[in-house]
Amino acid sequence: MFGKEVDTNVQEGRINSILGKGCKFKGTIEVEGTLRIDSEFEGVVNCPETLVVGKTGIVKADINVKNAIIGGKVIGNITASNKIELQSGSHIEGDITTHRLVIDEGVFFEGSCKMGEIRPGNQSSQSDSNSSSKPSPISQPQQPAREKVPAGR
Repeated sequence: MFGKEVDTNVQEGRINSILGKGCKFKGTIEVEGTLRIDSEFEGVVNCPETLVVGKTGIVKADINVKNAIIGGKVIGNITASNKIELQSGSHIEGDITTHRLVIDEGVFFEGSCKMGEIRPGNQSSQSDSNSSSKPSPISQPQQPAREKVPAGR
């Protein structure tokens, strides 16, 4: 009935909370365990385990989770400390930050992706301070200074 999504979710743990099809919700969601959204949601999602956005789910939110399985539409930034899986037919508009990323064929993704170990609170400030103190790994060769000679001599 639900195909691949249920198989993946069973491996991650059981579903603790569901926003079912036909529901519309605005606000901040903080749940323990796994959350599944098959409805329309707008706001912020904080989930220490797995977020599943079903094929009918439309989420306009900043998402902070351990794992994200996206089958529907997400507009907003996703930060997952472990893994993000973008399933075929999903639509993502926003930046994603994760340790591991799986993208199936047929995914629409518009945004940027940062991969690697995620450290809470130090994501952008540490990289900004490092970039200003270290030279760029790709630099242009130095050109010798040219003398300015007045015209007519």
